This record gives sequence, C-alpha cells and structure tokens, in this order.
Amino acid sequence: MLDWIIKTVDALGYGGIALLMFLENLIPPIPSELIMPLAGFTAARGGMSLPAVIAAGVFGSVLGALPWYYVGKRIGHMRLRAWAEAHGKWLTISGADVDSAKHWFDTHGRSCILFGRLLPGLRTLISAPAGAADMNLASFLVYSAIGTLVWTAVLASLGHVLGENYQTVSRYLGPASAIVFTAVALLITLQVLKRRRRDLHRRRQANLRR
Repeated sequence: MLDWIIKTVDALGYGGIALLMFLENLIPPIPSELIMPLAGFTAARGGMSLPAVIAAGVFGSVLGALPWYYVGKRIGHMRLRAWAEAHGKWLTISGADVDSAKHWFDTHGRSCILFGRLLPGLRTLISAPAGAADMNLASFLVYSAIGTLVWTAVLASLGHVLGENYQTVSRYLGPASAIVFTAVALLITLQVLKRRRRDLHRRRQANLRR
C-alpha cells in the first residue's frame, strides 16, 4: 500500500493527497498515518508547500466524510428506530435506545465530530450518526474541518520533521490508535449497559407501584 500511496502523491501532487484522504474516509484501511507524514516529508524535500499539503489533506478528508453523512441522513432517525423496534432485540437495542442516542448526539454532537476526527477508526464511523441525527450540515462541515485540520497538521508536521523516517509515525500511531479505539468502544458499551440497567430498574420500580 505504501508504494501505491507514494506513486499517487508523486503523480498527482496536492490532488493525490486530497484523493487519498478522501478515500481514507470511505475505506478506513487506507491510513492517514502514512499519507500525511509522507506528504510532509515531500514538503521537507522542497517538492511541495507544507501549508498547501495540510490544506489538501483537510479538503479531501472533509469531502470524504460527506458520503457517510448522507448515508446516515438517508437512513434517518425514524427508519433506524423502526428497525430497532423490529429487529433490535437481537442486539439488545430498542427504539427508546435509538431515541436516547439521538438526544445525546443532539446535545454533544459537535464535540463528537470535533474529537472523533482525531481518532482513526472513528473518523469514518462518526459521520453516519451525524447524518442520522439530522445534524446541521454547516456545523458538521465546520467541526469536521477543525478536527481534521488538527489531525492532518500534526501528521504532516511530524513527517516534515522526521524526514526519511516519516514511516515511524505510522509504526507508533498504529498500535496507539487501536488502543484508543478499543477504549472508546468499551466506554460506549459500558455507557449503553449502564443506561439499560437504569431503565430496567425504573421499569421494575414502576411495576411494583402498580
């Protein structure tokens, strides 16, 4: 994959960086941890401008977030709720859980998008819930751009500083990203289980009062 990334950047320049970052948001196995450090290294050699490299990465990444946003919007909250009511029992998900998730996203959605863009793995996944929750498109784009700017700037700058050792970024960030992703997944699971236990307790208390 590295050879393909190098050839794409060499052949298409800034357009290649934007294309790769666009695809990275559609196909998560394409790692931004390789794309942007390589672009930063290329800028260090004088082949490109570092600010333009970062701008190309942000543009491609935000553009790549839109398809998943519209997938979530196409599904919509009501369809997702109806599906949960009909089939969610196999995943222990109810329509009420979907309502709760939407309410939580309505309250914290901007922070989710902003910080989600800093976490590989979540960078793609966070777009669909935003669409399903009918998050304002302008807000989605703005907070996606801010989070993506931080992420791409850090990666490109590391590649610029490390030079030929730019692949070190991927070696260290890869395992770290997996740990963070697992921790976030566990945290979300624990929150869901905690809420379900609280709701179950409330139902039992309500039944006892009857």
